[in-house]
Amino acid sequence: MQFTFMKRYWRFYLQGFSLTIRLSVFAVFFGTIIGILIVLLRRSKMKPIKIIGDAYVGFIRGTPLLAQIYLVYIGIPAIFKGYDLPEFTVGVIALSLNAAAYISETIRSGIEAVNIGQTEAARSLGMSPGQTMKDIILPQAFKNILPALGNQFIGITRDTSMLSVIGCAEIMYKTTIVRGNTARGLEPVIVASLIYLVITLVLTRLLGIAERRLKKSDRR
Repeated sequence: MQFTFMKRYWRFYLQGFSLTIRLSVFAVFFGTIIGILIVLLRRSKMKPIKIIGDAYVGFIRGTPLLAQIYLVYIGIPAIFKGYDLPEFTVGVIALSLNAAAYISETIRSGIEAVNIGQTEAARSLGMSPGQTMKDIILPQAFKNILPALGNQFIGITRDTSMLSVIGCAEIMYKTTIVRGNTARGLEPVIVASLIYLVITLVLTRLLGIAERRLKKSDRR
């Protein structure tokens, strides 16, 4: 094996790494916002609204991410004629919509883990259901689900590799270019795999630190 190509192409990997991290951050951010909205839909007492939330989660969890990427990439220009989105924007939309379904399940479990007495106490003080959810339930729920959200971030980071099929210049897309330019089949993929591994290990380490700090704050 020879890795001398890295002297020339290390910037390719650096660019791919930067884009991968940005995609992951945006996807988790927007996915969390959409996930909260989905949770509210699924907890609605109005059956049609609840069905919409359940159908969304069922569709996302029942179809592959690759198909969802193509639906956004091909579907938006087909619906809005002549309106083509940049690959980065397509990636953020597709990953956010996908992550939202799974994040909503995580948030729902976090909400259900909050003692019902918290809700009853808030209502006895005259707080509306909306105020109770925003000021009492969600802050505690997010504290409970922070480790799970961290794991979701790690998963999204790996899922960005799917975006190479639409030309989004993340790590795997850059790896494909390096393979074509160097005629090396295995070595560029090994480098990409190591980059993903390092990202995962660093994020896992940071997640562990956050969990320990949360446990300390709980004991206080």
